Amino acid sequence: MTECAAMSALLEGVTVVPVVVVQDAGQAVPLAQALVRGGIRVVEVTLRSGAAMEAIERIAAEVPDMQVGAGTVTTVGQVQAVARVGASFVVTPGSPFSLLDAVADSGLPVLPGAGTVTEMMRLRDLGITLQKFFPAEASGGRAFLRAVSGPLPELRFCPTGGISADNASGYLGLGNVACVGGSWLTPKDALASGDWTRIERLAQEATGLAVGVA
Repeated sequence: MTECAAMSALLEGVTVVPVVVVQDAGQAVPLAQALVRGGIRVVEVTLRSGAAMEAIERIAAEVPDMQVGAGTVTTVGQVQAVARVGASFVVTPGSPFSLLDAVADSGLPVLPGAGTVTEMMRLRDLGITLQKFFPAEASGGRAFLRAVSGPLPELRFCPTGGISADNASGYLGLGNVACVGGSWLTPKDALASGDWTRIERLAQEATGLAVGVA
């Protein structure tokens, strides 16, 4: 199975991927457990904190019902590191060839970032038809995705960047959107206070969002 096919299989039936910055690795397991109770079984832990690697390792080892991916992966060294700690997949903000080669060598599924038509076409030419559209709102949002669906009908996207509870349904209503990624399921104040009940409720609400065709 190719990395693209593996990523598509991993996200099959997934509507929302929580994008999380974990500042305290001790929060990782209860956070993942709260998301699972709320019906979420895929999470992206971004490499934007010193606790990220340990958080990924703990979730991978202790929460078997959760597929934990590493996000904001930008270097070859990071790809190798997240593979060692047990990440289930890799998410990148952009798609330089050196980074894609490293992910291919790791054997991990990848959701590579693209923000322009040229980047999208380049990834398509590599056989990658499921892509992260980032930064979604800053790059034209839903109007941009509607526009590219004509010339690039074979592509499907996971928009991330500026996605919220208020606009997620609008994105999910587009025919070329497979799922969305966002941080609203794990608010900073809820993480800081360990309010796992709130995060579970937000996860339940997110699983109720439906993918449509518009």
